Amino acid sequence: MSETKDAAQSIKVSHDTLNQLFRQARTHNAWLPKRVPVEALREAYELARWGPTSANSSPARFVFLESEAAKARLVPALAPLNVEKTKAAPVTAIVAWDTEFHEKLPKLFPHADMRSYFVGKPALIEETAFRNSSLQGAYFMLAARAVGLDCGPMSGFDAAKVNAEFFPDGKWKVNFLCNLGYGDHSKLFPRSPRLEFEEACRVL
Repeated sequence: MSETKDAAQSIKVSHDTLNQLFRQARTHNAWLPKRVPVEALREAYELARWGPTSANSSPARFVFLESEAAKARLVPALAPLNVEKTKAAPVTAIVAWDTEFHEKLPKLFPHADMRSYFVGKPALIEETAFRNSSLQGAYFMLAARAVGLDCGPMSGFDAAKVNAEFFPDGKWKVNFLCNLGYGDHSKLFPRSPRLEFEEACRVL
């Protein structure tokens, strides 16, 4: 292993970076009226796509709603408390999963026939796709924060209505929603506590 690789593995990211991604990052409900350029969405995806998934399956699919017309199609599926903040957000991402993700495995996992492992097994397809698209959605949020965006993930919506409106062919299915943009920090709620290591973790 080269000295360069050894050195790279030993470097810890800066406190400022950790603050931006974790400690000072917040779930935003109010947004500044500032457009998110599509280049920022592309940059976030280009980072997020490197996150690991089972057999490199990469089942997540992202639909970015930017226009008022697109948002209007989503509103009927939202829980009441999520309507206004979603309408105000510059972008709302539908983080979805592909029921046919295994068809891309010959490209994504060429050294073994993983496609045949999933064919005809809808329960395994759903379990694998939902779990790994959840991972990818989380990777995308961290990537979005890394490129200067704020995030407001949401689970208050009617999945059947979202799927019927945006994915009527049934090939993709919604996992969760995430508002994106530049948050209004003056309207943040007080930060809620988190569990301590001893409360949430076991070392065996």
